[in-house]
Amino acid sequence: MLRPIYIDPITDYGFKRIFGSEINKDLLISLLNGLFRGRKNIVDLVYERNEHVGEGVEIGTVIFDLMCTADDGAKFVIEVQRTAQANLKRRMLYYGSKIIADQAPKGNRKAWNYEITEVYVIVLMDGFVLPDAEEADDVLHDICLCNRVTGKVFYEDLGFIYVQLRNFAKAEEELESDLDRWLYVLRNLSTLEKLPLFLRKSIFEKLFEIAEYCKLNQEERTMYDVSLKRKWDQEAVRQYQEEEQKKRLEEGLEKGLQQGLEQGLQQGIEQGIEQNKHEVVRKLIHRGDWSDTDIADFAEVSLEFVQSLRVELGTSKK
Repeated sequence: MLRPIYIDPITDYGFKRIFGSEINKDLLISLLNGLFRGRKNIVDLVYERNEHVGEGVEIGTVIFDLMCTADDGAKFVIEVQRTAQANLKRRMLYYGSKIIADQAPKGNRKAWNYEITEVYVIVLMDGFVLPDAEEADDVLHDICLCNRVTGKVFYEDLGFIYVQLRNFAKAEEELESDLDRWLYVLRNLSTLEKLPLFLRKSIFEKLFEIAEYCKLNQEERTMYDVSLKRKWDQEAVRQYQEEEQKKRLEEGLEKGLQQGLEQGLQQGIEQGIEQNKHEVVRKLIHRGDWSDTDIADFAEVSLEFVQSLRVELGTSKK
């Protein structure tokens, strides 16, 4: 294994080392303020226990990657996710709801009067995009409760920020804000050989110093190497699954066309093609990272056909 200059901040160990301690909380504050893009200004925060035990045996323990509370009382759950999950949005909703529910006192709720603090769930997604997202090419999905008809925010104090790191492709000369710089660092830190001039700010100088691989002791290096290998293994599995899925889709389309030709009848051709197109469209919809327009172009069907099938499958409109 080639020894890097800097550790990867999106490994389990790397993320906890850089962002997971009181002495480095200024790094997490800077990242969070960047993600909120001026909507919030966090001055200080306190790290909380990341393990929330269920009230009974049937309610399991929830363990967050990081949990902290800002100086204004707002609570943040920060999660690093490297593999796509069909229930990702539900799990993050459960996490946010868990933090809200835990604020309720055991008694005298009338006096408490439901004084709930702000709760935000931040998800750093490495290597995949949010399933069923309408803007699959976006870097950020900044989510809150809103009126479905007017789009007006209904409740501001429960939010979800999904960061699709694979979509951040800005070069160094394109970086405009501290958020751009943070996203660049999260994607590229482990491949850099030194602190670039465009990152010559005290917060990033501290980050690069903390992230130096040579400063890890033997035990820390072992933990980092294990977490790095785990990340590589997960990425290899993800790439294999994508290639296999693509291969099956291509083979299915080719097989359907060939079967239609062998029947020698126009009706057979049309039925074979349409049946296969239906299957191709269905699989692409379930993938979650293709727009309706792209699916229609690939399968050579109408946009209305894709949208109709999406309604039948009960998935979100793209």
